[in-house]
Amino acid sequence: MRAQPINRISKKGLTVWRLYGAIQTVIVLLLAVGAGVVTYIFEGPWWIYGIAAVIVILYAYFFIVLFPKVRWMRWRYEVRESEIELQHGIFIVKRTLIPMVRVQHVDTSQGPILRKYHLAEISISTAATNHTIPALMTAEADELRNRISILARVAEDDV
Repeated sequence: MRAQPINRISKKGLTVWRLYGAIQTVIVLLLAVGAGVVTYIFEGPWWIYGIAAVIVILYAYFFIVLFPKVRWMRWRYEVRESEIELQHGIFIVKRTLIPMVRVQHVDTSQGPILRKYHLAEISISTAATNHTIPALMTAEADELRNRISILARVAEDDV
């Protein structure tokens, strides 16, 4: 089996994913509070509050602490002359090879949270699929987009 791809995404990506997890946890907390209010109004059992609290705490731990860390540790990529290799996954690690001759276009995108942390993501489109490299520093994402574009054009000329 090949060695792992050598490049990692930015460490700031970990912060962004934790922020996304915190936002999701607030939503789960609001749902738990709503369940508590309904339980109180209809005089339901008291243990519902305990279950709701445990769910919110576990959700916060998994989506703010554990999953972002594992996701960041597993995300790797490498751009070679003839292919792009991606590796990612939390429970199942997926490795993908994208031949340069299949690359149709490359985009960078940046939402408000990514912009705040000077990050961007690259989308690589082929005829059949789209692949994304998340959480790259903006300058690195622009440079990588240009490099892939040039390599894809060269690979296209060789065919």
